[in-house]
Amino acid sequence: MPTPDAAARLDHVAGLCDFIDASPSPFHAVQTAVAALEAAGFSELRETDPWPGSGRHYVRRAGSLAAWSTEAVGDLPSSAGFRVLGGHTDSPNLRIKPNPDVTRLEWDQLGVEVYGGPLITTWLDRDLGLSGRVAIRDAEAPGGIAQRLVLVDEPLLRVAHLAIHLDRASAQEGVRLNEQQHLAPVWGASAGAGPSLRAFLADRLEVPERDVLAHDLMTHDLTPATRFGRDADLVAAPRLDNLATAYAGVQALIAADAALAGDGGRIPLLVLFDHEEIGSMTDRGGFSSFLPTLLERVVLSRGGDREDLHRALADSLVCSADMAHATHPNYIERHEPEHRIAINGGPVLKVNAKGRYASDAPGAAAFALACEQAGVPMQRFVVRSDLPCGSTIGPMSAALTGVVTVDVGAPMLSMHSAREMCGADDPAMYVAALTAMLAPS
Repeated sequence: MPTPDAAARLDHVAGLCDFIDASPSPFHAVQTAVAALEAAGFSELRETDPWPGSGRHYVRRAGSLAAWSTEAVGDLPSSAGFRVLGGHTDSPNLRIKPNPDVTRLEWDQLGVEVYGGPLITTWLDRDLGLSGRVAIRDAEAPGGIAQRLVLVDEPLLRVAHLAIHLDRASAQEGVRLNEQQHLAPVWGASAGAGPSLRAFLADRLEVPERDVLAHDLMTHDLTPATRFGRDADLVAAPRLDNLATAYAGVQALIAADAALAGDGGRIPLLVLFDHEEIGSMTDRGGFSSFLPTLLERVVLSRGGDREDLHRALADSLVCSADMAHATHPNYIERHEPEHRIAINGGPVLKVNAKGRYASDAPGAAAFALACEQAGVPMQRFVVRSDLPCGSTIGPMSAALTGVVTVDVGAPMLSMHSAREMCGADDPAMYVAALTAMLAPS
């Protein structure tokens, strides 16, 4: 596999920006990924239906998605192993409460909860939109309930900062925010005379207000993803953690399926989980039955049994892909001195002796070979020994499946900010390395 050329690098940075702009919520990220998969010949399966033994397929569970190609392995036995690429669709943000309408003085506000671990101050004084899904009454839908995606991609909400004149200590001591008291965004000044959120949603969805039954809604930054810098060699965008992986994973699966062309040794499979930022302990998170059940059903659909499943797992590899911390030039002391990570320096292998990352020698070697095959450099990240280490879906997937697992990522700064940054060359190198992981030569 050749090193990504200049045209490929331009294509992938533009593709990443488009993917992010179209995906303000996990539900929209799944929708965006599905569009790319269907254009490449993948078709949808439902968990309630019987599954065929061959083909290019995807299945979605709310904000989670999995896709695979048994066409890639041709006539290999049902005990053939998997090459699994895992990531997640969710990002830290402010989520709307079930009964959100608040009126204080003349201000119309919405109650919010903090989702994940965002850098809260970066959400202040930004134009925010609203996105997610709404459950509505529909007598013709299963159970009498239909789900509709909502995207209000216009200036609707704003969390207003307190003027420094009223909190001069914040200049020296930093801003201190109470999540209950200080984060409710304003969206009007009618003193409660304007429409409620439920009425607003009903109008957008063109349904009676009484038919709006529930919602999973969140705020998103409206500034589009863009290249910046003197040489336009950097990218600023919301939700790089972890939509950069979601984009790269979809592109890698499509490219791997084409590269294998029915002559692969393992089944390439992509899984993107929701709820990683809140611990993954949900019906569609990384600690759910989603991946183990999926692997079992693929084996069974190909005529295998439980023995074949366990043989397949023993011959599989999971690549847990999430974004990685580049070394910050203003905070060099917060990084491990012998493991500097450079923007535009290539994909990152992540290692932690306490098991916060799942990488061990066999998995690390497999990723090193993938980067070598892809013609891209590989960097190695280790957190400082005196600092705590974050985690990923990697350790969970390893524990649930017993499969050798490696944790990798792409370098970035400002992780969990409302607006993050990465290098403009890194998306193409990330795609190339992940493609080689799914389709090793």
